Amino acid sequence: MAGIRMENKIYEVGMYCRLSKDDGTDNESASIATQKSILTDYVKKQGWHLAKTYVDDGYSGTNFQRPSFQNMIKDIESGLINCVITKDLSRLGRNYLDCGLYLEVFFPEHNVRYIAVNDGVDTLNKSAMDITPFRNILNEMYSADVSVKIKSAYRARFQQGKFMGTTAPYGYVKDPADHNHLLIDDKVAHVVREIFDLALAGNGIAKIRKHINKQHILRPAAYAAEQGATGYERYFEENEENRYIWSENSVRGILRSPIYAGNLAGYKRIAANMKSKKRPSKLPEEWEVIPDTHEGIVTQEEFDTVQQLITSRRLPENKGGFENIFAGVIKCADCGYAMRAMSANRRKRPDIIDCVQYSCNNYGRYGNIMCTAHSIEARDLFNAVLTDINRFADMAVNDEKAVRAIEKRLTETDQSKAKALEKEQRKLNKRLAELDRLFSSLYEDKVMERITERNFEMMSGKYQKEQLEIEARLKEVTETLSDSYEKTQGVRDFLSLIRNYQGIKELDATIINALIDKILVSEREKLTDGMVRQEIKIYYKFIGFVGELHITPTKRWTALKPKNCTVCGVEYVPRSGISKYCPACAKKIQREKSNESKRRSRERNRQACIELSAKNDRLILNSVRAGFCAKAI
Repeated sequence: MAGIRMENKIYEVGMYCRLSKDDGTDNESASIATQKSILTDYVKKQGWHLAKTYVDDGYSGTNFQRPSFQNMIKDIESGLINCVITKDLSRLGRNYLDCGLYLEVFFPEHNVRYIAVNDGVDTLNKSAMDITPFRNILNEMYSADVSVKIKSAYRARFQQGKFMGTTAPYGYVKDPADHNHLLIDDKVAHVVREIFDLALAGNGIAKIRKHINKQHILRPAAYAAEQGATGYERYFEENEENRYIWSENSVRGILRSPIYAGNLAGYKRIAANMKSKKRPSKLPEEWEVIPDTHEGIVTQEEFDTVQQLITSRRLPENKGGFENIFAGVIKCADCGYAMRAMSANRRKRPDIIDCVQYSCNNYGRYGNIMCTAHSIEARDLFNAVLTDINRFADMAVNDEKAVRAIEKRLTETDQSKAKALEKEQRKLNKRLAELDRLFSSLYEDKVMERITERNFEMMSGKYQKEQLEIEARLKEVTETLSDSYEKTQGVRDFLSLIRNYQGIKELDATIINALIDKILVSEREKLTDGMVRQEIKIYYKFIGFVGELHITPTKRWTALKPKNCTVCGVEYVPRSGISKYCPACAKKIQREKSNESKRRSRERNRQACIELSAKNDRLILNSVRAGFCAKAI
């Protein structure tokens, strides 16, 4: 053929087949079986060796993150195959940018020949490759056209007021006569009604949630699972009590949804285009709403009033003047929830940071049934993080020996071990290639009836078991090597970054977000000597966790100014803003109050005994009198 450099090379061929739901509607035969048949015949005619077959059944061509396709890419990088063939170019993909990247960059760099049998595409045929980019564009245009048609159909149905969700929202069921119409679910509609009534009464979302939780009502996800919906049970496997714990988001979602006023809401999250998988959320006022599509649980006036109440309850940012520079970074070490900044109004301090502490949000919402407080003073956290950043910055600039020690500890895998793993990796890849060839030969022997069905099943089962074991080990080795390489580079990147912050004396959100991924705070621990300490773990960018910090939590009263005892007049440092007595007088007064309380308790018990004795005497006297009367009669 003109333009092809003829070679007598025997290729190790990777045969790739793909089918998506949209492709399955083509007039031409696009089934996986047909693709395999066409490609197998082509390989045999060329006299090449079929190394491996890759199949992605039910995956869109616009996305290249397909399991078998990614396995093929790994095999190319490992040198197992040097030729890829597909039935046509659209089987490889329908994104012209990514297709072009593989055809013009990736395959040539790895000395891989690509052939699309039906389209006549061959990377060795330079003249045919000139038209290939246009084929890629046409393939993507097909996907774009299908996407537009599907979206238009969905929008038309939405405009008609048809509900198209997989499951009905909480408080509703699908109409058995028309699954695109909603009916009120009488079993739980009263819960929705109560939530709106509480909101109309001026209660906030947190109070409403607590009220609902006290009634031990199944949360929406648990109720959906109970009705037969799939995908929800995983949330309750470890803690059955979670079925009855509502979150604030669940309450907020009900109060915000126009569904409960009888309106259909849609297009809350829209992807930019068919290539993008990100669907940014829109504000409720930006949703598209079709009115009066079904019976509402609440009236439109009630719903509108609730929206105004929710909006008016929004708090301004940085209330009280405190800038929460650790927002989104600080987490509870035990439950993983974010920790929230809490203002302690009883404290009187000159600096706002000394009036704030962080506490576990999970504990704040659900109490000690879910977690503990994990409280840490904002000043303690600030000082600990600032000190640690300065320590690493100084080390990066002045202490090369310490830097090497950290790098060695983080990478864990030394040079000799890395070489041994690389050798094992090559050995495993070679054995996998041998197994693929054995599978191919074994299948051929079966077709030609050189072996029995029983022997084929026995041998294929043996090879398959070995193949699975090798693939599992290969994945483990590859991940270990990859982690080692990434950590080594990560240490260099981190040290290069943190050098810029040597000697800083203040922290802000920009510095925190540039250097730190997350901070884990543990619960306070009381030591055997009576001291209290708290553990903090900082996970830095590029390198992750290096070592924990142990701090001694600040006693809240140490920042208060001294005052004079109201009893003896001695100057002392108070433990709280309402303290009146020095420690010595406080103990004395406490002891006196305790003695007085005990005295009153004894007096109450004595009076109770006297009254009980008198009551018994009266009962005995009455019994005696009744006995005399009976005898007289």
